[in-house]
Amino acid sequence: MTTATFRFYEELNDFLAPERRGHEFACRCARAATTKHMIEALGVPHTEVELVLVNGESVGFHQLLADGDRVAVYPKFETFDVTPLLRVRQQPLRDTRFVADAHLGGLAHLLRMTGFDTLYDNHYQDDEIECIAFTQGRVVLTRDRELLKRRDITHGCYVHALRSELQLREVFDRLDLARSARPFTRCLSCNAPLRAISAAQAAPLVPPRVRAHQDRFVACDGCGRIFWEGSHWRRMRAMLATLL
Repeated sequence: MTTATFRFYEELNDFLAPERRGHEFACRCARAATTKHMIEALGVPHTEVELVLVNGESVGFHQLLADGDRVAVYPKFETFDVTPLLRVRQQPLRDTRFVADAHLGGLAHLLRMTGFDTLYDNHYQDDEIECIAFTQGRVVLTRDRELLKRRDITHGCYVHALRSELQLREVFDRLDLARSARPFTRCLSCNAPLRAISAAQAAPLVPPRVRAHQDRFVACDGCGRIFWEGSHWRRMRAMLATLL
């Protein structure tokens, strides 16, 4: 029987049983177990992991474990560029295109507001999300850790917070998104890019009271909606000021 010693770092401990958090622990491994198999058997989705060290050497998810191996598992690094050390995937988790599962509609809406390409449909099934993530190179956002364990999902983020605004802050902090944000450049409804239009172009398409008080408009060519800097825009701007 193969027994290895594991140590998980930082937020990865949230996925472990309480008695295994924050320190080394020994664990018996299945026959011919790989690092990925054991990491997920212990409850941590592989998409949350950026670096795995076995006996001090960076390895991939398909590394077979041997008796006595010491395994250190790290999440995404914000301060240090560990790209030269990576073995678990070809690139670090820096992609800013998302697909959100059915429980994160509010988060998807806010990510679009901050300018991030975010696909969302309340009827997406797990198989569809897996296919979209794989074919389009998107980061999966979910509160379902089993979804993140699917083989073809290589980039993902388990969202801990329950409220949409807190979820947005969590994703921004974990994936270091603030510098990439481009607020109010993407349609909140259909995710298409927005373009500026003149007041004259917008006039036939907006209510009279809006025409009388607004002179800046943007349009979505995807769904045809027109947006302007009303009270909702001001509330969202205030929220983003604390985030960015």
